[in-house]
Amino acid sequence: MSGPAIRHPGEHRWEVRLLAVVAATLTVFGIANLYGAASMRENGFMMMMKQLIIGLIGGIGMLLVSRLDYRKLRPLAWPALGGALVLLLIPILPEGLTSGLSPTLNGARRWVYLPGFGFQPSEVAKFVLVVWAAALAAKKGSQIRQFKKGVLPFLVIIGLVCAMIMQQPNLSTATLVALLGAVVLFTAGAKIGHFILLAGAAGLVVFQLVLVSDYRRARLETFFGRGTEDSGMQITQSMIAVGSGGIVGTGFGQGKAKLAHVPYANSDFLFSSIGEEWGFIGVTVVALLFGVFGWLGYRIARSAPDAFGQYLATGLVTAVALTAVLHMAVTLKLMPTTGLTLPFMSHGGSSLLMNLLATGVLVSIGRLRGRPSAA
Repeated sequence: MSGPAIRHPGEHRWEVRLLAVVAATLTVFGIANLYGAASMRENGFMMMMKQLIIGLIGGIGMLLVSRLDYRKLRPLAWPALGGALVLLLIPILPEGLTSGLSPTLNGARRWVYLPGFGFQPSEVAKFVLVVWAAALAAKKGSQIRQFKKGVLPFLVIIGLVCAMIMQQPNLSTATLVALLGAVVLFTAGAKIGHFILLAGAAGLVVFQLVLVSDYRRARLETFFGRGTEDSGMQITQSMIAVGSGGIVGTGFGQGKAKLAHVPYANSDFLFSSIGEEWGFIGVTVVALLFGVFGWLGYRIARSAPDAFGQYLATGLVTAVALTAVLHMAVTLKLMPTTGLTLPFMSHGGSSLLMNLLATGVLVSIGRLRGRPSAA
């Protein structure tokens, strides 16, 4: 990516405004889908209200962050990384020590519960890692092209974060975190040869982790049409839901996928629920909204006022856009099941809050274009 372009203050301010509007639209649409499910689930109304409250808190946070100078995040990168590592450590400590903070749910320990609220440390770590990687890449400068002084420090920290997330276990999020770190490195100018070598090594590790896990191997076999009827139930029901929506869908709140036909229809397979109720028109609109978000985010990154802002914006917008693409691909059986939620829309307060805060940072970067950067 070329160096940051200098613009006059106020030029193309429409980009940051439209970005905030797109994020808000996706959030409201996601809450509306939860409202449509409220009457069909025992805890549906409480689920919707919780998402609404977090959406309001996140919206206020987005506005506040957007008014701050994003460059103040740079000196906080290392302390924030340390805090994220501590949070990631809680779920992987012996359950006897931390069962009250991080109980086992559905065979995994991915949540930390504090008095009054719970959150996923991996979502916090994903945001923090992008900030840290952008800060270190900006500090390294041309050294990023050297393996020992440039790439190796990133590999150590990113590898540590990914290893801790995989212990939950959560291979999909760990893989996404590794990809985001690689995107920041590539944006900063690391050599393509290093990526080819590292991508091959990472691919072998992921493939080995899939082979040694029964449920991951079953997902891969299902994708290639060799799985059992039970292992293929999720994706089969997802395709049925999408297909039954037709052009205009079955109608708001009238979908049956959320009635346990599609497991996690409000989170991991939300896009299939949208396809059923809103049809081809609905999924096209959602896909276009994420496309616009990515387009605006990369425009902001390209014209960021400094290298840190450029790397930070690239990492944050990629986190949203790539997660959305992977989620849609899974529900349409274009790739094996991963368990990634749809940004802004799927049920899950941690993801929604961090995505809204990330949008606030993007708006801050866009708002400060054309102004002198801090020394």
